[in-house]
Amino acid sequence: MARWQPHASERLVVAALDLFEEKGYEDTTVIEIAERAGLTKSTFFRHFPDKREVLFGGDTMAGLLAGGIGDAPAAATPLEAVAHALDTVGREAFTAERREFGARRRAVIATTPELREREALKGLGLTAAMTEALERRGVPDPASRVAAQLGALVMALAYERWCEPGGDTEFGAAARQALREVQAATAAS
Repeated sequence: MARWQPHASERLVVAALDLFEEKGYEDTTVIEIAERAGLTKSTFFRHFPDKREVLFGGDTMAGLLAGGIGDAPAAATPLEAVAHALDTVGREAFTAERREFGARRRAVIATTPELREREALKGLGLTAAMTEALERRGVPDPASRVAAQLGALVMALAYERWCEPGGDTEFGAAARQALREVQAATAAS
């Protein structure tokens, strides 16, 4: 086995997803994931702290959301800043090439309580990242928290729709549609 091979992290993620689908999350070991990726157990742990983290991408998504909010036009409302961030996520992370992977990942998470719990914790972290980014823009509390919570809901709805088999909607478009629906629902209350 070579000491260094390119794209180790990506290969570990793909190997893990394949094995989780084949054997189930509980019956898959870190060693099996590393071997499937053509890497060692120590390489796995250089990239991920544990088996469940392999499907969650560290802080990448939080960084994309915070950066997108920060890059929104100065005159943007809090929800417009969140929408700008979701457009960024669509361009950078939830691309057409990753749709199939996203659908497979979502299916594996749905069948595993430990991964569903981790997904929920990840969602809380993303909401916190959006809240902090909005506060840095000068959005006061509770408006920053409300916009971030609505943004998290919109992101979840858009991700579900984007992952649908046979879908061809871009994530940004799905997020904008979900945002319109959330705004309409809150206006009707």
